[in-house]
Amino acid sequence: MPRKQAGFTLVEIAIVLVIIGLLLGGVLKGQELINSAKVKNFATDFRNIPLFIYGYQDKFKSLPGDDRDPVNHVGGTLATTGTVGNAVIEGAWDSTTTGDESFLFWQHARLAGLAAGPTNVVDTNYKPRNADGGLIGITSNNTALPYIVNMKGTYMVCSAGILGKYAKQLDTTMDDGCTNTGSVQAVANQPVGTSANNVAVGLTAAGVCPGATQIVDSASYTVCMGI
Repeated sequence: MPRKQAGFTLVEIAIVLVIIGLLLGGVLKGQELINSAKVKNFATDFRNIPLFIYGYQDKFKSLPGDDRDPVNHVGGTLATTGTVGNAVIEGAWDSTTTGDESFLFWQHARLAGLAAGPTNVVDTNYKPRNADGGLIGITSNNTALPYIVNMKGTYMVCSAGILGKYAKQLDTTMDDGCTNTGSVQAVANQPVGTSANNVAVGLTAAGVCPGATQIVDSASYTVCMGI
């Protein structure tokens, strides 16, 4: 007598498909939450640095890094390059030169109790990094020779190694939604110490945001904010 071949009923198949859909939805939602958390971390970095400036100025009437008397103020190191005490944070935002004001900014802010992190300038973790491991830094914005063409602001805070998809979300969160206009802009990652006239990259295709170059979700960028 022939044996009947067993199979799944439509109800069973439907249940399996629903479970698979729920699992996929959970994975996608989880990834969305991770992405949102990362963008919030990036945004927090940008928002905290102005507080370090204002807090230090309030305490010592000086800028961190540009302080004429960091030894007496916080027990810190006096900058050996640039003009100390001229109300300008000199040096590249990503400088690794220990005598640069932009490099010593972090030591002064940390010794003043405003920022967290190592105060020993030779510590391998001295330079702060963002949620994706890219360098974070600050410098005074040279409007005559800006790091990003047409970038406005007295100071410029930059964070490197940010994927294009995060740069888009970050600009939407903090600025005008276009990564080549406004106070938050993105440029292709540059070699450390590259100083000036980098061109910001557009958010989407030409016609949606000004400019012809389109930002790529999977590419890595340096995002800067003028303050």
